[in-house]
Amino acid sequence: MRRRLALTMLATLTLTAACTAEDEPRAPSVAASEPSAEAAGSAALATARVPWEGGPSYYAKFAKAKAAGWDDPEFFPLGVWYESVQAPADVAKDKAAGLNTYVMLTSTSNMEVVKRGGMHAMTEIRKDAGGETTAWLLNDEVDMWGGPGDGTWSGKFPGEGDICSRGKSCGFDVLKQLSGKLPADDGRMRYANFGKGVMFWQSDDEAARFVNEYTTAVSNDIYWYTDPNVCTSSSEGARLGVEKDNCRRAANYGLTMDRMRELDATDGKLQPVYAFIEVGHPFSEADAPTITADQIAGATMSSLIHEARGILYFNHNFGGPCISQHVLRDGCGTAVRPGVTELNRRITSLAPVLNTQSYRWDFNSDLDTMLKAHDGSYYIFAMPGRTGGTGEQTLSLPTELAASSAEVLFENRSVPVQGGSITDTFDKEFSYHIYRIQP
Repeated sequence: MRRRLALTMLATLTLTAACTAEDEPRAPSVAASEPSAEAAGSAALATARVPWEGGPSYYAKFAKAKAAGWDDPEFFPLGVWYESVQAPADVAKDKAAGLNTYVMLTSTSNMEVVKRGGMHAMTEIRKDAGGETTAWLLNDEVDMWGGPGDGTWSGKFPGEGDICSRGKSCGFDVLKQLSGKLPADDGRMRYANFGKGVMFWQSDDEAARFVNEYTTAVSNDIYWYTDPNVCTSSSEGARLGVEKDNCRRAANYGLTMDRMRELDATDGKLQPVYAFIEVGHPFSEADAPTITADQIAGATMSSLIHEARGILYFNHNFGGPCISQHVLRDGCGTAVRPGVTELNRRITSLAPVLNTQSYRWDFNSDLDTMLKAHDGSYYIFAMPGRTGGTGEQTLSLPTELAASSAEVLFENRSVPVQGGSITDTFDKEFSYHIYRIQP
């Protein structure tokens, strides 16, 4: 999360919390063929389902999250990382952009303003937290600054001195020590964000230990569009088979989701995995790109297609022509804010669909796709995959999706269904279409 730069620019950051899996129950994985209760009310397809943690019912196990309405099928987490909330005007700006959750807040933020504004929080443990706080933030990128080891943590954070005693990595001990500082069974989830250690550098066993032993919700922040190193370093994107020519591509945000979901499944239990998307220029290096509104939309849609249970926006510019800690509030976000606002509007309108268990179906091997059913209709999310999928593409439908046409949501058009297929055009690597079919 560009932690060192964040510590320089946002000196108030203090992360203080973590927990063990025993503090809060984890939902078991759902068998791929088992229909959800919602889907049972629709015309179920005769095909397997994607394993999931349970959707809105997962949050019902946590009293604070349930009381805050996270178990409502019409709620979908849309968060912003490390904001400052001082006055109602701050909340008003964030809500106007379609946000509903703060993920980490500055120490000077006013939690009463957050609560009165109807926003949610997933933040470090603090005395003024109330019903608005649905999760404690364990820490950020411990996998990177603590490392995958059982050495002893000194209690110091980056920039404060030696982190691990006896020269050994101590990331597991960091989370273990911080776990004991949280109240047990207080009705809140335990959330952590990880980085390149879990994604690229560590063995599967080491990475899975980070992902599974301390949390009930997780995320990972790999910025494929803007990171100056991820496309060129042999120790980063290449580790997941990403070639330089296909690196700055929306579909790789879905690859991040796949890696996290695979690691999460290794213990036989599933938890929500959230996606991190940058909205500006999060790196200070001169050769670092700036993300565009279309790329933000593509990265977000790719993450959703690969089963993201929430979208979290990184809201800081550490480089480029406009330095900011509030890209979605101030003038630095002029180029992207309208697009993000519209994107969030679409996601919110689709929350009852996104909060259902997906079906497995291969529409086209060059496309990334997701199939869902809700309220008698079927929804197909589609966009180019990691190595192809632009131009004219054909999507082969399940036989149960017999209809004469499919509505293309948010585009004011329809496409014909001919011979059991849809044919449509994907102009750019970040282009996406969402189809609704009513058999």
